Amino acid sequence: MQEKIRNIAIIAHVDHGKTTLVDAMLKQSGVFRENEAITERVMDSNDLEKERGITILAKNLSIHHGGYKINIVDTPGHADFGGEVERVLKMVDSVLLLVDALDGPMPQTRFVLKKSLDLGLKPIVVINKVDRPGARPAEVVDMVFDLFCELQASDAQLDFAICYTSAKMGYAMREMEHPSENMEPLFELIKENVHPPEGDAAAPFQLLVTNIDYNDYIGRIATGKIFNGKVSSGETVALIKRDGTISKARVTKLLGYEGLKQVEIAEAFTGDIVTIAGFTEVGIGESLAAADNPIPLPYVAIDEPTLSMNFIVNSSPFAGREGKLVTSRNIRERLDRELRTNVSLRVSDTSNADTFQVSGRGELHLSILIENMRREGFEMAVSKPEVIMRMVNGVRHEPMEYLVVDVPAEYQGAIIERMGPRKGEMAAMTPMGDTIRLEFIVPARGLIGLRGEFLTETRGTAVITHTFHEYAPYKGEIPGRKNGVLIAMEQGETTAYSLDALQPRGILFLGAGVEVYGGMIVGQHAKDNDLEVNPCKGKKLTNVRASGSDDAIKLTPPRLLTLEQALEFIDEDELVEVTPMSIRLRKKFLDPNMRKRANRS
Repeated sequence: MQEKIRNIAIIAHVDHGKTTLVDAMLKQSGVFRENEAITERVMDSNDLEKERGITILAKNLSIHHGGYKINIVDTPGHADFGGEVERVLKMVDSVLLLVDALDGPMPQTRFVLKKSLDLGLKPIVVINKVDRPGARPAEVVDMVFDLFCELQASDAQLDFAICYTSAKMGYAMREMEHPSENMEPLFELIKENVHPPEGDAAAPFQLLVTNIDYNDYIGRIATGKIFNGKVSSGETVALIKRDGTISKARVTKLLGYEGLKQVEIAEAFTGDIVTIAGFTEVGIGESLAAADNPIPLPYVAIDEPTLSMNFIVNSSPFAGREGKLVTSRNIRERLDRELRTNVSLRVSDTSNADTFQVSGRGELHLSILIENMRREGFEMAVSKPEVIMRMVNGVRHEPMEYLVVDVPAEYQGAIIERMGPRKGEMAAMTPMGDTIRLEFIVPARGLIGLRGEFLTETRGTAVITHTFHEYAPYKGEIPGRKNGVLIAMEQGETTAYSLDALQPRGILFLGAGVEVYGGMIVGQHAKDNDLEVNPCKGKKLTNVRASGSDDAIKLTPPRLLTLEQALEFIDEDELVEVTPMSIRLRKKFLDPNMRKRANRS
């Protein structure tokens, strides 16, 4: 059985087609009935994944093909979810490194490839989207080889197998000159190049927990790969915690994978990826082992968070109107629940009982958590993201990011000019047809608010990606937001009459008929200072009419900020109020006198 198992993960930069490739492999293997309606990107099951078209959580499935069982793990492409990739690499024996035939290796390609090379895995390189206009597969293969050399791959790893695919059209080929009509060449390549899982089937049972979930019927369930031995349903096994303590429980359910579905099985053997129920408290990185001979497994280290923000109990005048879960106890319980499955997240208490410091891998990592919480009925305020500094030999170090910007040639000057004040150092500049690829090493602080600025400068044509590079000595002050904000003076409902008068003062964030309160931010000021305004003033009606005074009011559509844009926009003394229905910006101190006092101090 062990000889016929192949465990692989699919790793790539965001949008290079990992989930679409899984779709094509599932269709080829006959998992779906002929008349079955198949959704696109079937592995992206979470609502947010479907909406944004990105993978957030790593997921398993298994395919039976030609007598072999191929266990596949689909991983996220965003650097912010790197923790998901790092822990699943311990479950597999090889990786499919997917690279876009036009874009070539990107920042996240470098990140996930380095992790897999460090673990000694031998990747199979898949050049995807070969049918794309402008595709340059031969050139991209050379770029991938250069990247392997740069990351100091071993000779065996440098001798990688190559496959050319179009996941969208559902075909793969060993060489560009020999076209095929299906994914068969990729399956053959996996069988030939991925070695069966190592491990001793006769040794005591050992499983490393790499994923945790909760089922309403059977409670907490743990997923992982069996490194040695076998396990049966109903058997008593030991749980070895990270601190070395051991507890025992009975396996109430043993689940394997058939295609996308979890199916109940009687027993599982070395090399298989299974899900086990029966433990009330089990964490990622812990080991399940034979009850009579419990031996723990070593765990892969997860990179530490680089960004933190405060989650604060909502104290605005509108608190509790839209959300059901508003207290510090509710928020703390939800964050504790998230910590069980989100390995890259850290939560710590502060001196204030209503404030929690939450640290993650990036803005997207934290904003996805906030978005999930507001959809569950939570209401809170969050502060501006701050980078996490480290002291190394008495010197303050900060996280640096590797930034890649693909931009039309006419805008390259504007991009380079913008990177100067943000302390970005150019690492490379590569022409790519009509566009130019600019690569920078920039402090993580310099990326906050960068995306909006770049998209404005390049008329929305820039493609921006970044990944964590290293910790380096502090680079000095980076200027913050240039513009001040328009702050509402009092509580009330905005009127078109007053907003019309405010339009020349800056950009408005809301339209007429919206409830506001004193201290709430209603727009961006055209100048660098904050300005208190009254957006609720109504027109005084008289029975005197004058020509020209009753012109129709024409309001410019307001700029409605998404959660990520709001987090990038706010300054040190501001908060984003997040509720299930609204995203509002506000000052930390709603009282103008308190604000003046805080500014003086």
